[in-house]
Amino acid sequence: MTAYELKRKIAELEAQLAAIESADSGIEIIMSEAEKEKLHQEDLQRIRGFRLIDDDFMNVCFDGYIEGAELLLRIILNKPDIHVRKVTTQKLMKNLLGRDIWLDIDADDDDGTEYNVEIQRADRGAGFKRARYHSSILDAHLLHPRDDFSKLPETYVILITENDVIGKDEPLYIVERRIINIDEPFDDGEHIIYVNGADKNASTALGRLMHDFFCTDADDMNYKELAEKVRYFKEDVKGVSTMCKVIEEMRNETAERERVTIAQSLLRIGKLSMDEIAASVQLSVERIQEIAAQIASI
Repeated sequence: MTAYELKRKIAELEAQLAAIESADSGIEIIMSEAEKEKLHQEDLQRIRGFRLIDDDFMNVCFDGYIEGAELLLRIILNKPDIHVRKVTTQKLMKNLLGRDIWLDIDADDDDGTEYNVEIQRADRGAGFKRARYHSSILDAHLLHPRDDFSKLPETYVILITENDVIGKDEPLYIVERRIINIDEPFDDGEHIIYVNGADKNASTALGRLMHDFFCTDADDMNYKELAEKVRYFKEDVKGVSTMCKVIEEMRNETAERERVTIAQSLLRIGKLSMDEIAASVQLSVERIQEIAAQIASI
């Protein structure tokens, strides 16, 4: 890299930093009341446009919401007797030897069956190997040391996709293992299901459910369990306040990611010390050291 190219790269990074700092939550100290109100109105408009197919909104609506999780699973699996015991959203599952995963919805029922429901709007994020990886990480976390393999519970990885990613015009794609040469099921308790969110057939329970996932207005929804939750977070004062906090956290996370990206670039250029980079991007020296270690391990 020539001196001219290096100066231009640093200028670009400085411009990015300036943009991040202007959008940072700390700027509220010097924002006028009019600017604050404008930002608040933008947040309210964004909340009005949220749908359950938007994973950030879905995470808020389904967190701890057993009735909603039961409705979802009963319709998708066509099992009206499912009784959910516990449901959480954005659950981190660590993998000490590889990539961690965040579960959009993690639930289990009275029988100990484990369910992972993922919302995926972009086709590229709904690949078959992602479903396989989620299933494997579930297994790794569900069997304790020295447990017999027979103790491994039944698992379902369910991907709700905005489009028909498999492309066969089916509302559901049920993936099961088979013993090919004798054409019999390999009943190991692992299940993968793709739900085609593009199929909103009003004559089926699943189609009506997918319709609800794409609604912005609770009054247009079919299932009261979902409509009530959507209405709370869009219309109730406390619910809207919760969503505003979520949006603020999303802004902060975006700013954090951008700071990390700039720090990575500065580390790769190698002209500044870690202390200087930390001061430039407003991250701790310890965080810069973590980023440097990640770069070195690639």
